Amino acid sequence: MRAVVFENYEQFPSLTDVPKPSPGPGEVLLRVAGAGACHSDVSVYRHFKEGQPGAQRPPFVLGHENAGWVEELGEGVSERVKVGEAYLAYGPIGCGHCRKCAKGQDTYCENVATMPYLAVGLGRDGGMAEYVTVPAHHLVPLGDADPVDAAPLSDAGLTPYHAVKQALPHLEGGGRHALVIGLGGLGQIGVQILRALTGATVIATDVKPEARARAEQNGAVTVGAGARQAEEIREITGGRGVDAAFDFVGITPTIATAADTLAQGGRLTVVGIAGGTREFSFFTTPYESYITNTYWGTVEDLWEVVDMYRAGQIRPDVERFGMEDALEAYRKLEAGEVSGRAVVVPHGG
Repeated sequence: MRAVVFENYEQFPSLTDVPKPSPGPGEVLLRVAGAGACHSDVSVYRHFKEGQPGAQRPPFVLGHENAGWVEELGEGVSERVKVGEAYLAYGPIGCGHCRKCAKGQDTYCENVATMPYLAVGLGRDGGMAEYVTVPAHHLVPLGDADPVDAAPLSDAGLTPYHAVKQALPHLEGGGRHALVIGLGGLGQIGVQILRALTGATVIATDVKPEARARAEQNGAVTVGAGARQAEEIREITGGRGVDAAFDFVGITPTIATAADTLAQGGRLTVVGIAGGTREFSFFTTPYESYITNTYWGTVEDLWEVVDMYRAGQIRPDVERFGMEDALEAYRKLEAGEVSGRAVVVPHGG
């Protein structure tokens, strides 16, 4: 079968033929409907070096945002998982035995250091292929929802959902403001989630006018980049600052913008993994405000994301690519030419 393979550190992936996988005990074989191309993939093959924390040993098939139709059940899989039906696959894979995994928090597995991989598509063969195997208990049924458009939800929907859900206590009540920095695939869905789950005024910012225009269509008030960016954000809040900020970029300047616009008691969640930093000062940090981070989300969160998708509350902006154009999807992603989420459709459609 055709697949996009990460073959070595700091090398662009290849489109090649690999053996069709077979499901092991507790697994299913998915006929891939769609696989999302994510900036995390770019980090895997562009930036990580052997031995670096977080680096996953090649070779393996990329693709950690996957949806598809169950083609085959592995040994011990309950018949409640139906062959031929569409499912969204939860990517992270923990040990399955620790306290975190027991609660569906595979992303925070206590035994991650002993695991041979982090997730489907991150150390283990992923869904940027015609077929992929995944643990059966990591499947979320899609019903009659489009599995191609749903594919990015397993990260681009799940990650902002988890971040917003954790910050909801800061957005309760009237007169609240939320800030979204970075309006790529995750940020755009983040705006939609905030609008659906809170009554807060959503302020969104990005350097690209077209990205801001899409956020405005989803109900956000937008601010452009520039020297007055933080000042303009504060003006929208009446000078008080934002109650919750979500940085989907994660470089030092974007973290600074978010931190400089926080209200007292505000929460800044850094979601982007660009490695930015922030220096703490007692006299310049709003009282009882804090900076935190989140990583992906839980299986329970993903069920709720699918509920929102099926209810029409979130709508991923998807650009489709055929399997033979999968590498072009990554080239466009790196060049900043994908407006929402690039999704590879291995079997056409």
